Amino acid sequence: MRSKLAWLALLAILFGAGTAWAQSVEPIRYDTPIVRIKDVARVQGVRDNQIFGLGLVVGLQGTGDGSGSRANVQMIANMLENFGISVSPDDLRMRNIAAVMVTADLPTSLRAGDRIDVTVSSIGDARSLQGGYLLQTPLQAANGQVYAVAQGPVSIGGVAGRGSGAQSTHTTVGVVPNGAIVERELQTKDLAAEGWVSLVLMEPDFTTAHRLAEVVNAVFGAGLAKARDQATVEIQVPSDYLSNVVPFIAKLEELPIRPDSNARVVINERTGTVVMGAQVRIAPAVVSHGNLKVQVGNGENQDMFGGTGGFFGELRGPEQRYGTTTMLGGAPSVQELVDALNAVGASPRDIIAILQAVKAAGALFGELIIL
Repeated sequence: MRSKLAWLALLAILFGAGTAWAQSVEPIRYDTPIVRIKDVARVQGVRDNQIFGLGLVVGLQGTGDGSGSRANVQMIANMLENFGISVSPDDLRMRNIAAVMVTADLPTSLRAGDRIDVTVSSIGDARSLQGGYLLQTPLQAANGQVYAVAQGPVSIGGVAGRGSGAQSTHTTVGVVPNGAIVERELQTKDLAAEGWVSLVLMEPDFTTAHRLAEVVNAVFGAGLAKARDQATVEIQVPSDYLSNVVPFIAKLEELPIRPDSNARVVINERTGTVVMGAQVRIAPAVVSHGNLKVQVGNGENQDMFGGTGGFFGELRGPEQRYGTTTMLGGAPSVQELVDALNAVGASPRDIIAILQAVKAAGALFGELIIL
């Protein structure tokens, strides 16, 4: 019995100490910008829908599909049949026509009669769609219903006359600007049919979802908003706005919020581009890359979390020594490391290789994304 009481007392002490420690810890803050809610979240139910159709582009100057493209030949024969002309597909030899796939995105906000752009892509062996004209093509959604009809001249863009440096590099894909007319509106439910509006974060994050709910509760009243998960915040519509939810959504979108995000370093090896977030930090490590040596955290009194030790780096070039003890201060960040590497003339490829090695060693606290 006494042993049980002793264990309970010990647990109480540990729990109390842990609670006091958790309350005393200040959250780490970074200089992230304050933005509007509409810049980081969207209203659930407001979205685009994909539509597509199979069509024909005519008027090409001998750059259309060859006789080996059966889809083109059969589509032309079917079209002629609709006009009362019966022709065998085996007798057709037309290089001025190309079979294409027509695609577009249809927002829920459009109404019948509105126009949208469509993308036209060759599905045969056509060499170019330049100068072609898209015949009337029904565009359907995944449910098989036709929502728009496309027709018009195809623009492949970037094609210039002789003597100009501008040339099109991909002539089998084009665009028909405002080429489709919406024939059927998308059926959407009322945004606040059950008295709730849901906001979906474009970059799911628990901290951002919590902050969004706090901002809404501070402005419209406690308990109206709650974060369901890291991506969705459910908001109860106040009674004053139940009959007209649009002004309420407009006010929600204009509220300020400081979003949070994971620490990330994005590397594009093809272009040598390195993009880093302010949250990325580096632990003590030593990296040797060719004739370049980087030492992070070479100090007796070093404190990696804002103490007096700061960041110490040693950078050496091929022939001379740079910054024997370079003190950058505070918790070392990737930006400070990259700036120091640039100062000694490291190439983008060297910087990328060093960052990859630091991440592999577990000394880079953040997500490393390689494009």
